[in-house]
Amino acid sequence: MNLYLRLAWLLLHTRRRPRTLLWGTTVSSFRVLPSDLDALGHMNNAKYLMFMDLGRLDQMFRTGLWKFSTARGWYSVVATQTIRYRRSLKPWQKFELHTRVIGFDEKAMYIESRFLQRGELAAHAVAQVRFLRKRGGDVAPEEVREVMPEAPELVLPEWVDSWARAVRSAD
Repeated sequence: MNLYLRLAWLLLHTRRRPRTLLWGTTVSSFRVLPSDLDALGHMNNAKYLMFMDLGRLDQMFRTGLWKFSTARGWYSVVATQTIRYRRSLKPWQKFELHTRVIGFDEKAMYIESRFLQRGELAAHAVAQVRFLRKRGGDVAPEEVREVMPEAPELVLPEWVDSWARAVRSAD
């Protein structure tokens, strides 16, 4: 099943699922299909990134951030991401994708994705997400924070802050 079929499936199910705050964790369930496999018989590395996209979309729809940002002419892009694989996901296995915002810095929002199979961590990733204006220019992270209710003071984990600074210094 390709990205668009999974996206359609996700959109149908997202409407039935409870709304949540951007600061909470959204959980999306999936199954590893044969089209997700690489030559070694486990989920292809690129598919993890695809599922992360779906998890972030689920989060945006269920929190209302999608509706709010599109109404203002904003859209989000992944500026950079990092992922650590711990266990293989094999054909037909069910897994859950846990998605949550872990913090902001002066340029971006950071979203964590955790792939769990039977409660065991299979992969852990962090994406640096920026919002842009369709007419051009950046949306400051403060603007994103201001639009969501009950925004807690999120402090980036030290390793994420160090990673983000290191990635920026490579530019």
